[in-house]
Amino acid sequence: MKISKHILPLIVIAQFCCTSLWFAGNGVMSELVITYNLPPSALGHLTSAVQLGFILGTLIFAVLSIADRFSPSRVFFVSAILGAVFNLAIIWEAHSLSTLLLCRVMTGFFLAGIYPVGMKIAADYYKTGLGKSLGFLVGALVLGTAFPHLLKELTDALLWKTVLIVTSSLALLGGVLIMLLVPDGPYRQTQRNLKFSAFFQVFRNRNFRAAAFGYFGHMWELYAFWAFVPVLLQTYNLTHPEVTFNVSLWSFLIIGIGGLSCVLGGYISQRKGTKTTASVALLLSCTCCLAVPWMFALESDVFIGFLLLWGMLVIADSPLLSTLVAQSAPAEVKGTALTIVNCIGFAITIVSIQLLSSLMLWASSNFIYTLLAIGPLLGLTALRKKVK
Repeated sequence: MKISKHILPLIVIAQFCCTSLWFAGNGVMSELVITYNLPPSALGHLTSAVQLGFILGTLIFAVLSIADRFSPSRVFFVSAILGAVFNLAIIWEAHSLSTLLLCRVMTGFFLAGIYPVGMKIAADYYKTGLGKSLGFLVGALVLGTAFPHLLKELTDALLWKTVLIVTSSLALLGGVLIMLLVPDGPYRQTQRNLKFSAFFQVFRNRNFRAAAFGYFGHMWELYAFWAFVPVLLQTYNLTHPEVTFNVSLWSFLIIGIGGLSCVLGGYISQRKGTKTTASVALLLSCTCCLAVPWMFALESDVFIGFLLLWGMLVIADSPLLSTLVAQSAPAEVKGTALTIVNCIGFAITIVSIQLLSSLMLWASSNFIYTLLAIGPLLGLTALRKKVK
């Protein structure tokens, strides 16, 4: 079946626009701390709040099989609108930490109707070459995640609220693009009835379990790394007073370069195999976790080069693992399968982010980052059990 050439670019653009909501709060974190007199622990709490909202959203979406029972394009559209509203609500001037956390939780909740549903839409259009297609899609997620840092740098002379206004506007644009120009795909199979058992049945498949647990290991590292990229840069600045990194710009570049590796990984997987490519990326990323404490003693160029390399490796396996999950799930519950794996994966990110946040307050050692290697090691172990 011939698919229109404009479909994938539109999904990618919409995914980028909408996922810019994810780290919008992190992009203006220093301003939020000053404006609302937040405690030092706010970074971990506000980042985890988005993850918590996403977990709650994906749990509800998965249990109710929302993406399989209803039009994925409409689900994406409604989620984009509501996510944009709660993101924009941060500019309200009477916030406390509690109300800020609520806004970020609700933003994360509606991101559950954007990221996994976007992958579901792509899977409904592309049976062959899904790894490459999801490579572009997750690459868009990466750029969307990094974009608030760049936007903060570009609008530094303006009010910090500009970042939130622009990211909410982009999310609205992304939702409209999907609703108007990307109808439900030709390979979509609708689940007519509500089946709570689908939530559990997908894990009975051995290959699905292996792919899912590989993804869980990857997620232990990914968002903790992204959340602490500015902290890594600031720590280097403090230990090397002669060096002054532009934290916002370098945070964007280090996170954003992962979009390139997602696309490259998709193409490489067509020749080397999806499982093999994902496993190599996990192994190399694990090596970065173990090496990071020693990087702070090296020259600034080497340190930045290392973080750029880590930024590529930490996400390169994500679309490949999602591909393995999608390929191992029955067609009629593919949306539910992708959503529940996202739900559990993002629950794991809260543990790793909060662990690093707590350890940072308790100990000043850079060796705390080596704990991120636990995830890739467990992910590699799980992938070894996959039959093909």
